Amino acid sequence: MMSTTIKNHTSTDTNLIYDVIISGAGPVGLFLACELALAKCSVLILEKADDRYSPLKKLPFGLRGLNATSIEALHRRGLLEDLQLHKQIKNPHLKQGTQRQGGHFAGIVFYEGHIDTAQWKYRLPGKTQTSLITEMEELETILQRRATTLGVTIEYGKALKSFQQTDESITVQSEDQIFQSKWLVGCDGSRSIVRKTAGFEFAGTEPEFTGYSTKIDLLDPEKLSPGRNVTPTGMYLQSQPGYVIIQDFDGGAFHHSKKPITLEHVQQVLRKVSNTDVTVTALHIATTWTDRARQATTYRKGRILLAGDAAHIHAPLGGQGLNLGLGDAMNLGWKLAATIKGKAPQTLLDTYFTERHPIGEQVLDWSRAQVAIMQPNPHAKALYAIFRDLMNTKDGATYFAGRIWGVNTHYKSDSQHPLVGRSVPDFELENGTTIGQLMHTGKAILLDFNTDANLEQFVAEYGTQIEYISNHAKDQLGFGAILIRPDGIVAWVSETEADYSELYEAIARCFAIKPKIEH
Repeated sequence: MMSTTIKNHTSTDTNLIYDVIISGAGPVGLFLACELALAKCSVLILEKADDRYSPLKKLPFGLRGLNATSIEALHRRGLLEDLQLHKQIKNPHLKQGTQRQGGHFAGIVFYEGHIDTAQWKYRLPGKTQTSLITEMEELETILQRRATTLGVTIEYGKALKSFQQTDESITVQSEDQIFQSKWLVGCDGSRSIVRKTAGFEFAGTEPEFTGYSTKIDLLDPEKLSPGRNVTPTGMYLQSQPGYVIIQDFDGGAFHHSKKPITLEHVQQVLRKVSNTDVTVTALHIATTWTDRARQATTYRKGRILLAGDAAHIHAPLGGQGLNLGLGDAMNLGWKLAATIKGKAPQTLLDTYFTERHPIGEQVLDWSRAQVAIMQPNPHAKALYAIFRDLMNTKDGATYFAGRIWGVNTHYKSDSQHPLVGRSVPDFELENGTTIGQLMHTGKAILLDFNTDANLEQFVAEYGTQIEYISNHAKDQLGFGAILIRPDGIVAWVSETEADYSELYEAIARCFAIKPKIEH
């Protein structure tokens, strides 16, 4: 049984046992719920906030950059077309009289004209972009709508208080209500109650600065330069008049003090960092954050899992956090669903950690590296200058674009083929259909370009778990057949005749399943 309602009222029905309870109705929790519900799992989301609307999710604080992996994930589920904001707003990476900006590292910009896309051998020109701008409110609205359409129950104003797990189930206490499920996933942010209550180790490094996101009125706004400004005492960014982000290298002291953010304090910090006597006349919105970088040493304890900021936190420099969390949801969703439906053993869930933890570790180090060269000292200034020179080269810009856009994301594999473990190219078949469109159902696909009857028969032995599709593509990149996981990651490729023993091993390794007839 699955409900299609969003509830804000108190309920006392404890008879319903869900497949999964998710703590947190942010984009990661919502996307994970969509993936599970797509596979016919019953899902309940508990969200402590009374509603999903927050001033910080509005422009420009709510602006987020989606990278190639997130864009592809949304495309593969038929959600990309619902994003409209990026078509309406001016691209913040554009400046008159300059080249188109591709992104930044520690505030150092690289330009699209410098990027050598020929180095990305298996990336086809297609309908999806490598990056685009959305806002948190837009993304959450789209994901919430899809989740409820698929039958997910979302309870707002229901903070998860405690839980108990057995070998078979989870019992969750939320306000005055008790819920039961087979699994619990913490998508409840950097201060995750799920992570803390379950006792996950959260290892990492302490902050170097306190960051401020503010909406203010200024008496003399001309004293602040537009855009991102690195100064001898920190950094400030004025994306629009009155919207100012500040980095004060105080070791995170003010953020941890939990003192109220007053107009006087914001003015003091802004003057210190900008080296001006600018005057703040009104403070409308203010929040603080840091560059604390921590990661759970495991993503699973029994029937409890973590995803998104609950599993890893870092400074929001370059907007990597949202993309990392959406990648967690895409990776975990089909694996947890297969486990719940009895299509795979629980050992499949071990690959969620072994694949996603290294990706998270890379992002944390990426964040630390940016902080290191933004420090207000001569050594950092010297490194900053070298990075700037490197990013102005073709190879440098291509490297940074590949990392920031997620094009280089790769899961390690026993296979020696460079495409295995990477995102499948969005092949366009002769009938005009793309692979992204064929993946809306969330199933694994064996894509056969050569219409091999033996290959079709081989896949049929796995029942309905793998969908066989045979068609020529307009550009096959030299491949004969490709096995694609439900999340769009390539599990096996054949360039000539199919090696069935390799295919058998790839299916067993990636899906933890065996055919009806043992080979």
